[in-house]
Amino acid sequence: MSFSEMGLLPELVAAVEAKGYTKPSPIQARAIPAILEGRDVLGGAQTGTGKTAAFSLPMLQILSRSEFSGQNKRPRALVLAPTRELAAQVHQSIVDYGQHVNMRSFVIFGGVGFQPQINALRRGLDIIVATPGRLLDLCQRGDAQLSNIEILVLDEADRMLDMGFIHDIKKILQLIPAKRQNLFFSATYSKDVKKLADSMLHNPVEVEVAARNATADRVDQEAYVVGQKAKPQFLAEMIEQGDWTQVLVFTRTKHGANKLATHLDKKGIGAMAIHGNKSQSARERALSMFKSNKIRVLVATDIAARGLDIADLPHVVNYELPNIPEDYVHRIGRTGRAGKAGNAVSLVSDVEEGYLWDIEKTMKKNIPLFRIDDRGEKVSMPRPATRSKLSRPAPGQQNRGGGGGRQGGGGGGRGGKGRPQGGGRSGGKGRPQGGGRSGGGRSGGGRSGGGSQGGGSSGSSQGAAPSSAPRRARGRNR
Repeated sequence: MSFSEMGLLPELVAAVEAKGYTKPSPIQARAIPAILEGRDVLGGAQTGTGKTAAFSLPMLQILSRSEFSGQNKRPRALVLAPTRELAAQVHQSIVDYGQHVNMRSFVIFGGVGFQPQINALRRGLDIIVATPGRLLDLCQRGDAQLSNIEILVLDEADRMLDMGFIHDIKKILQLIPAKRQNLFFSATYSKDVKKLADSMLHNPVEVEVAARNATADRVDQEAYVVGQKAKPQFLAEMIEQGDWTQVLVFTRTKHGANKLATHLDKKGIGAMAIHGNKSQSARERALSMFKSNKIRVLVATDIAARGLDIADLPHVVNYELPNIPEDYVHRIGRTGRAGKAGNAVSLVSDVEEGYLWDIEKTMKKNIPLFRIDDRGEKVSMPRPATRSKLSRPAPGQQNRGGGGGRQGGGGGGRGGKGRPQGGGRSGGKGRPQGGGRSGGGRSGGGRSGGGSQGGGSSGSSQGAAPSSAPRRARGRNR
């Protein structure tokens, strides 16, 4: 089936083809006809499946049935997105797809001035793409009126709830007509997401192109046991030895993102951080430099990275595991998109073991677990018969780092030239020191600083032998 065979206007088909798309993706093939019929849609799809076009194209067609009517026209369609980046991305897609139809749209989010957004609203709009907080601010000021909304889109609803937007969403729902078409998209389905969907949707068409809470089959996943102090060096060696040219790295905190980006940059690996404390211009600059390969590494928090559209991203690294399993799904969904292969690597200190088990339980699959031995060789770790007592942080320790606890003994001085620093046995020149779980007692850890919107900090491991990266052969660009 082609786009034209689904009943889309020639103008929309031409715009889609101009972007290089000739055949609809599975979610587009199923969602577009339902939306054109005026049905509510519940869409379950990972990122990179084409869901933005799945709702943008039919929305543009429905709205185009009536012409723009001049000044002070109130918007007829509202798209809510969890982050600035995703909102900007969705809006750009709407602009691109709607270039041959008479639609006016604007993107509204925080971190920038109010006045351009107010001016656009006063001129009149057909479509608003917005983050909930800033839109609600404009409504409360009297600058935005939502009484004419005919179509409501909630994009990445699961993330909006994770970020605490549920109350803002409920307030916005009270400001728009009860009679409307609802398009609800979520990559994962918690009880709260299901409850929100049930309250909004009326006899929806369910469109699901991947199993809920499952990851893309084409993403090659693996995890390494690494002490917290050893992670910066481990990651630097993995990038260098693997000749990785484009890597998206996730940390749990904004402070941790800044610290890691600085470390990598000092190692000669071009890196920048992106998180909620960065200005919008700084975030856009970092993303632009990453996409244009002017830097090799983009270090991001979950909130900042949500919705990032990076074509052909080969590598994602979980520098710190998320404490919400669904966030892992979102993270690795940045790679392996549009049917292409991708590589997702997780660095796991012993206080993060519980997060790994929870992720595996959610995905219903085991992630291969390795360590690097004293010779720099990749060694498979056996699955424990029972989960370790150390698999979860103790109460009150959620925001404290542990280290590599069972990895290596204390002591160990500085190695020779070219050798990573830290405890454990000294190896030969240029040989990474072994990690693993042998020897040593538990490591403590202090705070590594910096609060974040996305989880606790991971601190340092005391006396843990640093693991190193696998040899070059395993780090090939897949």
